[in-house]
Amino acid sequence: MATEAASPARPGDAAEIQATTDAMVRLLIGTPLRSDGQLTIKSLAAEAGLKRNKLTHKLIGLKDLFYALVQLQDSRPKSVDGLKRHNDELKKKLSDLRDEHNQLLTDVKQLVRVIHVLEVENQQLRQSAGRDGVVRVLPVPRLPAR
Repeated sequence: MATEAASPARPGDAAEIQATTDAMVRLLIGTPLRSDGQLTIKSLAAEAGLKRNKLTHKLIGLKDLFYALVQLQDSRPKSVDGLKRHNDELKKKLSDLRDEHNQLLTDVKQLVRVIHVLEVENQQLRQSAGRDGVVRVLPVPRLPAR
């Protein structure tokens, strides 16, 4: 019906008009097949399988109609809301995992330093034991009295 009203000059135009109107319907009811489901010209072009410049330069009337219908709808499709909510949850989870990863890296560096100090102390104990096998206590530095 839209193709008849538009009276296309070339046969290929009718297919583009039909694809665009079908894509508009799918986006507006929230059941996209080929796009992210957002109500933008970019998504409409992807949904229709056309290049965006076809909508912005050739099918201007359909572009304007789409914008008018989007303004009347005044909301995003439910599928986009669900995807946005899921995306926000994944972003929060990613942020939490990055924080945990950074904390683990800090812990690993600290443990490496502790192991190094223990190895040095162990080596000093072995050297101080000498051949008799007696382990001597290392002197503990005393803090000055206050």
